[in-house]
Amino acid sequence: MHLLRSLKFPVFCWLVLLGMALDAVGFEQVRAGTFQQELREFHTTANGLPSNDVHNIMIEDGSVVAHTSAGWVRREDDQWVKTTPATGESHSIEARKTHAKQQLTALSDSNGGSHSPLNDPICVSAAPNATWFCSARGVARFDGHDWAYRQGLRWLPSDDVRAVAAAADGSAWIATAGGISHISFRPMTLLEKAAHYESEIDQYNRRTEFGYVIEAHTKTPGDKTSLTRHDSDNDGLWTAMYGAGECFAWAATKDPLARQRAKNAFEALRFLSIAPRGGSNPAPRGFIARTVLPITEPDPNKRPGYTLAGQKKNQQERDRMWRAYEPRWPVTEDGKYYWKSDTSSDELDGHYFFYALYFDLVADTKAEKDRVREIVRDNINHMIDRDFKLCDHAGPTRWADYSPSSLNHDPRWFVERGLNSLSMLSYLATAAHITGDSRYREVAAELRDKHGYAQNVMVPKMQAGIGTGNQSDDEMAFMCFYNLLKYEDDPKLNMLYRYAFRQYWALERPEGNPFFNYCYAAGSQDREFSDQWGVMSLAPGEGWQEESADTLRRFPLDRFNWGHDNSHRADIFALPGPALETSGRMMRKNGKVIPVDECHFNHWNYNPWNTKTGGGGTTLSDGAVYLLPAYMGLYHGFVTN
Repeated sequence: MHLLRSLKFPVFCWLVLLGMALDAVGFEQVRAGTFQQELREFHTTANGLPSNDVHNIMIEDGSVVAHTSAGWVRREDDQWVKTTPATGESHSIEARKTHAKQQLTALSDSNGGSHSPLNDPICVSAAPNATWFCSARGVARFDGHDWAYRQGLRWLPSDDVRAVAAAADGSAWIATAGGISHISFRPMTLLEKAAHYESEIDQYNRRTEFGYVIEAHTKTPGDKTSLTRHDSDNDGLWTAMYGAGECFAWAATKDPLARQRAKNAFEALRFLSIAPRGGSNPAPRGFIARTVLPITEPDPNKRPGYTLAGQKKNQQERDRMWRAYEPRWPVTEDGKYYWKSDTSSDELDGHYFFYALYFDLVADTKAEKDRVREIVRDNINHMIDRDFKLCDHAGPTRWADYSPSSLNHDPRWFVERGLNSLSMLSYLATAAHITGDSRYREVAAELRDKHGYAQNVMVPKMQAGIGTGNQSDDEMAFMCFYNLLKYEDDPKLNMLYRYAFRQYWALERPEGNPFFNYCYAAGSQDREFSDQWGVMSLAPGEGWQEESADTLRRFPLDRFNWGHDNSHRADIFALPGPALETSGRMMRKNGKVIPVDECHFNHWNYNPWNTKTGGGGTTLSDGAVYLLPAYMGLYHGFVTN
């Protein structure tokens, strides 16, 4: 039976896939060029306002004039000075509301019913490049094509907006109950933006002498002067994805600094394979630790959740499959580091994604390539010899089980069947490429022929349509597909895997995720799927490149986790699908997710359909989430600077 007929997904998902198949075309580069990067600056009593309670704001004779509870002020020579009341104050609040509603209606009618995030504007201000509307819950800007919604401390000192004044330079001055926000624009290119994030990472987001890339924390929201960094379960994964971006950067730009950063990332990741060897509780050779912690820091084994009593409590109350053992953090042979055990499959997905790119794009001597071969060979042999399970000093880990007996015959693992089959086949193809050892292709053939791993890959994720399932799985799957399609040398298998990737990507396409889009497009150029019923193109449909570039342009320079609440917007509705899977998830009326500058996330494993994201501005996320797709797009030629 034709795969389109045999695979059972919700009808609306197949409509998306069918539509993409019909409009599938080749693609040309999208030029990002110099775009206008949005910035914000707050003005409060801390920098000269007589009061944060601002009732009105306007542009008068080329100057910004604001009415606060403590009187009128004018912006002169970058300072706020007292002034006389402005003539614009004569317009009543009701008159401003009426005018704003009329303008919003006229704008919507003249632009094909474009969907504004606001339906209750209280004022409006027009500039040559955009029209701004304000409301009691933020401001919205329309540039003639797209809406941008600005809410929360990323953009406003208070969501209680009273007035907005658009300036001739395209910026906007916004009066709120908590002060004034000045939203302005700076010309920038993709690489200039990347340089900003690179600098931030080097200053704030590195941990230990190896430079693991991780978010930083502060007690004072938005304060970069007292940041601290802590270990996480996924230091290896995040550092691998950062390092992958640097591999693409070196290949695309030949910037020596990018090459050095990629080399540093390799050393950091390699150490996670070296650290578990030896010491009082050595893991079998080929095991990869989650992360490391200098011995000079407090013993992590004494943390409440890592004591034996704490682990048993977790096992009884939260997760019956939790592994309770000691120590979870053994010490390295030289006594300098603790290393974290019980490594999961997402860590391995990141390591293999990076090692392949480093081997192909950065390592340019036999000695360098041999060091990559050693790590990959040790790890893949470790799992083959242990029934395709990753094993630390205490036995098989909780989430890195790729064995046929578990995936195909243990009901607890059916959800992981497709994804872990994909991962293992991707690891084996990558290992065969890097080491040149045909053994790994033979092992892959055995998993396919005897245990159905290729069939498992055809449905790699258990989900109920667009916006459902575990987004962390998506991030893992796209990295694995990228390598599997690149290194699987059997044409028929490669075609089947590409088809599986196609159906997966069709469900992720509305997210406008540049990393996902580029992973898929990298292996879909001029490709087709054929069977006894005919031939279909696997090339992406139209629009994905511009959507990807738009996401890259809109990334906020400020990576603090400021809170965003989009639940009240007028341009969203509940995601269609089973209530159990889609509860609380929303999409915009254009069928897409909330844009990247109207939400917050650390990595590409977040749920973009949630309406409430971020927090209190006390976590500084790293910019690798931008760097990886930006450099990847440049390398593959999907976007130009």
